[in-house]
Parts: sequence; structure tokens; C-alpha cells
Amino acid sequence: QLLEAKASLSLAQTQHALQLQQAKAQINNMVPKKQFEQLQNTLREEQCKTQQLQESLQQQAEQTCRQLVRAQEEHEHLLQAAVEQAEGLEHSLRNAEAVLAERAAQLRDAQAQLSRNKLLIEELRGENRRFAMALQAAELKQKSMEDKNQLLEEQASALKQLIGKITPASLS
Repeated sequence: QLLEAKASLSLAQTQHALQLQQAKAQINNMVPKKQFEQLQNTLREEQCKTQQLQESLQQQAEQTCRQLVRAQEEHEHLLQAAVEQAEGLEHSLRNAEAVLAERAAQLRDAQAQLSRNKLLIEELRGENRRFAMALQAAELKQKSMEDKNQLLEEQASALKQLIGKITPASLS
């Protein structure tokens, strides 16, 4: 619209200048008074139109300027909101990374503890096998001792019986 208004203004100015030249030429050619007055009226009308076009052009320029200012303010507001949102997301990301790093450290510690526990379990299993073998050997030894004890008790009983038989015979 601004370009159209400028073009109209330029056209009107050109026409005005042309009419002014024509008026001067006609004056130089001794233009009749009535025609001169018509040309003056036309000139005034054209000047009035030119003035109106200039005012319209000025209003359009001011309106366009206000629209540009509003658009720029809105753009700045949106940009600020986007920056704030990006900062918030960056902060959230840093927090998430910190939590993730902490969890990873906890998992590494748990993994190390699990490995230590597995080694301890293996050691305990080995020790348990040794204890089971020692227990088995002790049970065998105990059984052997019980068998020997039984044999000794039988021998002691036999000796008692023999002593019991020998003692009355030796007294007599």
C-alpha cells in the first residue's frame, strides 16, 4: 500500500508539474482568463489531492511502523520465553545427568559388592566342603572309636567274668 501510495503521489506530482508547465505555456500564449481560472482550480485540486495522498502515506507509514514495533516486541517476548525454556531444560538435563551419574556410581558399588559376595560365597563353599569332609572323617573316626570302645567293653566284660571265675578258684 505504501508503494502504491508513493506511486500515486509521484504520478500526481508528475501530472501537476505537467499541468503547471502547460499552464505556463498557455499563459505565455495568452491563455484566456476563464481557461486560466480552470487551470488554477485544477492545480488547487491536484495540490489538495497531493496533500491528502501525502497525509495518507504518512498515516500508512506510521501504522506500518507501529505494526513493526509490535511484531518486534512480540518476537523478543517469544525469543525470551524460548531462552527461558531452553535454560530450564538445560537445568533439568544437568539434574538428570547428576542423578544418572549417582545411580551409575551406586550400580558400580553394588556390582563390586556383588563380586565380593560371590568370592566370599565361593570361599564359604570351599570351606563348607572341607568341613563336610572333616565331619565325615570325624564321624568315621567316631564310629571306629565306638567300635573299639564296644570291643574294649566286651573284652572288659570278658576279663571281669574271667577274674570272677579266677578269684574264687585262687581263694580256694
